[in-house]
Amino acid sequence: MQHFGNEKISGTQHLMDCTSNSSDKKTLKRWFFIDKRHNQYDLLSCGARILDSMELKSTHSSPVLADPAPINKTRLCMHSTLSSSKCIPILRRKPGKLDEALSNGWLDAMKASSPPRKKLIKGYCVEVALDDAEIAHCSWKVKHPSALNSFEQIMKQANKKMIAIFLDYDGTLSPIVDNPDDALMSSEMRLAVKNVAEFFPTTIISGRSRNKVHELVGLTELYYAGSHGMDIMGPVGVTASIDHHGCVKLTDRQGEKLKQFQPAGEFLPMIDEVFRTLVEKMKGIKGTIVENNKFCASVHYRNVDEKNWRTIAQLVHNLLKAYPRLQITHGRKVLEIRPVVDWNKGKAVEFLLDSLGFTNQADVLPIYIGDDRTDEDAFKLLGKKKCGIGILVSSVPKETKAIYSLRDPSEVMEFLKSLVAWKKMEDA
Repeated sequence: MQHFGNEKISGTQHLMDCTSNSSDKKTLKRWFFIDKRHNQYDLLSCGARILDSMELKSTHSSPVLADPAPINKTRLCMHSTLSSSKCIPILRRKPGKLDEALSNGWLDAMKASSPPRKKLIKGYCVEVALDDAEIAHCSWKVKHPSALNSFEQIMKQANKKMIAIFLDYDGTLSPIVDNPDDALMSSEMRLAVKNVAEFFPTTIISGRSRNKVHELVGLTELYYAGSHGMDIMGPVGVTASIDHHGCVKLTDRQGEKLKQFQPAGEFLPMIDEVFRTLVEKMKGIKGTIVENNKFCASVHYRNVDEKNWRTIAQLVHNLLKAYPRLQITHGRKVLEIRPVVDWNKGKAVEFLLDSLGFTNQADVLPIYIGDDRTDEDAFKLLGKKKCGIGILVSSVPKETKAIYSLRDPSEVMEFLKSLVAWKKMEDA
């Protein structure tokens, strides 16, 4: 016999009736079931479907683009916020009026893009108190345990292997904010990343342009991969040879030798043209930010009145009719226009491991930490090849291929510090 509040429930109870407009506290019971054997609360499929509905489903990978010139007012046009991404199939039709079904589909996808967490709970069920949210999160963590609590287990897998670190930026090293330029990592986080890079090859793989994320991180000891891995630059001191098609060796103004790889370089003129057109089209919509990420043109709508979202979707969709080699992906309150190419963060990880000389997977343990939908490509790669560890950064339950989880950037920092401390003890 199990107790739930003042009620007694025997055996395993599956209470499926989710009443979206009820404010009755008892409604919360319908989110969970009580297992007689394990005596723990877990999310019921009803609650899981609610969370799943906020994730955009797609079988496509997440290709992207990269490195713009240093950011200035001509490349970042203020006319809401940043991003991860999920591929949306583009229907190539003859020019004409956007039909109602397609328009509604775009609007639904935009609404589902990174909703505020309080609104997500209110919109689909009752307002849940912190304790109830904690119960849901703890249940999810049974499948995706904390990387901090599982640190010893992770390090056992690193026995006699070189660890390679891959990090997303927004939401992983810095908080998610309304204005992209305000997403700054702390000095303490920067030091933690710098210390990790002293012991392990470390790469930042971001949806931002490579130049921008390099500017934000400000460390020369790293690899930087911008636009979800479509613009990769090797750091000073890397000795591994890179002979992939499209890879070039460069020398910067200080005479330092660098290696650059841009698998979608041919799309640069097209993306620049689309960016300029978007700037003009979005001028009349208050709150939009149109950003040129070199290999990707982004329309941020976080600060736009929701009544104008349909207009944004239709403008972007109509523009893409003239560019069949480009596609639209959804991120956190952002629409991104990218080339249709077979490249994503997972392929970027493969490229970087190869360029670092880790052709033998038995010699390396890649650890990838990210919070974005585009990071799932890397999680899938590591899971499929069973050669590494994916860690999702999230304070709420969500569908993922990652093995472990961390709540937020502060826990990411603690994990990085633990890696350094572990390595120092190993080398002592």
